[in-house]
Amino acid sequence: MTPDKIRIKDIARQSGVSVGTVDRVLHNRPNVSKSAREKVEKALKEMDYHPNMYASALAYNKTYSFYCIIPKHETEAYWDEIEEGAMSARDRRRDFNINVKMLYYKRFKPETFVKVTEECLAQNPDGIIIVPTRLDITRRFTDVLHERNIPFILLDSYLPDLKPLSFYGQDSFCCGYFAGKMLMLIAGGEKSVMLMKQTKNGIVASKQQENRETGFRHYMRDHYPDTGIIELDLPEDKDKAEYDEMLEDFFAANPEVHHCITFNSKAHLVGEFLLRSNRRNIQIMGYDMVNKNAECVRQGSISFLIAQHGYMQGYACVESLFEAIVLKKEITPVNYMPIEILTKENVDFYRRTQI
Repeated sequence: MTPDKIRIKDIARQSGVSVGTVDRVLHNRPNVSKSAREKVEKALKEMDYHPNMYASALAYNKTYSFYCIIPKHETEAYWDEIEEGAMSARDRRRDFNINVKMLYYKRFKPETFVKVTEECLAQNPDGIIIVPTRLDITRRFTDVLHERNIPFILLDSYLPDLKPLSFYGQDSFCCGYFAGKMLMLIAGGEKSVMLMKQTKNGIVASKQQENRETGFRHYMRDHYPDTGIIELDLPEDKDKAEYDEMLEDFFAANPEVHHCITFNSKAHLVGEFLLRSNRRNIQIMGYDMVNKNAECVRQGSISFLIAQHGYMQGYACVESLFEAIVLKKEITPVNYMPIEILTKENVDFYRRTQI
């Protein structure tokens, strides 16, 4: 008899116990004596029995609630890809009664993270996906999750001290180092390059952006120590006219700068300015395949984008919670996304919804 054809009554016959006892052992229910459990486990091993986890989960007919806690964002932003991927995974597993709910906090207001996490805990979630805020505040939340045995996955920023079930995102230090290498292939003879940042009260939006910048600066220090890095901060709370004025002032004051790099998804702020001002001697490297960035790539004001596969990340996070919680499978703890360069020649072949 092949393992996939083994029935409960076959196991009962092999082990010399009742069908009800076998059923209780298979589903880890109480009221089974030690000797009976040992007989069943011995029979399972001899028969090379492997339970059909899909069938068992379907038969159980439980509803599972997964929550995804991410920054509040504009439409057509990088986080939209995360949401699309998560909802696609939910739809794929609809037969298992998987519900996915999005909760949003404001990046620069940690109190909003506290509020949404309290809301999340009140709903008794089965699993959670978290884009971390400040480490101390995130830790207070994840400590509660550990106390309640609620598995969670970190997205975007890897904080191993929080002991997540898993992590999905890029190796941000390596990604920044790689970005420096790519930039300097075309800017190797330049005296200085521009680093465009977006901050609020001098703070960037995420640990991931900090690590990218650290990797970039390491590359520059190691290989181009004489090339200057001139920072320009375009604060989050300004409008297009204010950005244009700041960029105009920067390029007027730094006419030798012909290359710009940024570690957020807002390269289009510079790219659109270049198109409006008809400047053609500046090349930009940025992150994320959002529509505004992609259009600047097509029109030539952004030379390179590094893609993060946001859709894949959102999809994989929900799928990993499903496998861990519903199917009781082991999950790979660290999952780094590929680092891909998009240019005018290949940007239209990049698939946001490919898994």
